[in-house]
Amino acid sequence: MSKRAGAKHKIDRRLGVNLWGRAKSPFNVRNYAPGEHGKEKSKPSDYCVQLHAKQKLKGYYGNIGEKQFRKIYQEAVRRRGDTSENLIELLERRLDAVVYRMKFAITVFAARQLINHGHIAVNGKRIDIPSYQLKDGDEVSVLGKMRDNENTLAAINTNERDVPDYFEVDTKGVKGKFVRAPKLADVPYPVTMEPNLVIEFYSR
Repeated sequence: MSKRAGAKHKIDRRLGVNLWGRAKSPFNVRNYAPGEHGKEKSKPSDYCVQLHAKQKLKGYYGNIGEKQFRKIYQEAVRRRGDTSENLIELLERRLDAVVYRMKFAITVFAARQLINHGHIAVNGKRIDIPSYQLKDGDEVSVLGKMRDNENTLAAINTNERDVPDYFEVDTKGVKGKFVRAPKLADVPYPVTMEPNLVIEFYSR
């Protein structure tokens, strides 16, 4: 297990939100930051607000590394259209995010592990790159014994979240299709995401 995956519950308290809307989040019990100064509050600067928005978005998608996240931002800027919407689309097209959204894994960290271990295919081809970008119409499937794995079945049957309508999912076949790119308003974030502040952070 990576250090980032092992520390996923600390992310909630550090950011001061139940980032994934999970019942197990420690933020539900201790809704303040860790450390002796965790309960202290002061008015944040514009920089801090923008940084917090970036950390929330990075954390939500599995605590993406800064170098990789900046690349996603740069691609969002390069594309035509609204940069904030482009950023969300690129994040939602990531294979680890899609496996999580389709409820084949209970967390985005578990989705990344499934992919890294070779249990996920795109259009019938095994893909082990969590950041792989899906195209409209691509089919994602869980391979072999992992289709009947207890963790996979628990994720499929969880009532913590629903599959967004920009996917089509066959739970019996443990496969699904990426139908279309979502807009920010389509994405079922449990907390408010502000990609516009992320754009401002990198534009400073």
